[in-house]
Amino acid sequence: MNIDLFPLILYGGIVIAAIIGLLVASYLLGQKRTDHASQDVYESGVLPVGSPNIKISVPFYLTAILFIIFDLEAVFLFAWAISIREAGWVGFIEVFIFIAILVAGLIYLWRSGALEWRTTRQMDDRQSIKGEGGVVNIKRLGDKTSETPVKGSH
Repeated sequence: MNIDLFPLILYGGIVIAAIIGLLVASYLLGQKRTDHASQDVYESGVLPVGSPNIKISVPFYLTAILFIIFDLEAVFLFAWAISIREAGWVGFIEVFIFIAILVAGLIYLWRSGALEWRTTRQMDDRQSIKGEGGVVNIKRLGDKTSETPVKGSH
């Protein structure tokens, strides 16, 4: 097995040279003067207020991770779509199994509540405000003082 690695080595050398060249150019051409405002945090024209340690809810990260996972699966499907003629029926069956596994994973995530943004308290509150036919926000169950919205009003 004789593999010509010269193009790969040449490409790697060019990339490393470009990175080093950009770093050196940045160092040579960059601002050398510092003053008291140089160390201040300044983001998009707004001075920071409060603590940078804010609490972000876990469902946000979970949804982001799930998006990335399922987005990467689309890359595999695009690659399969390009080579569909060469893959033939065996490739079709393999992609069918791949999609079935993805759907099974999505159903599992849906049933386990991983796609739900509401907290347990919010879901309980939502159950208490379901009206007739499962419509939400009509009136609270057992609440005699709430009025049902009139058709055409806001």
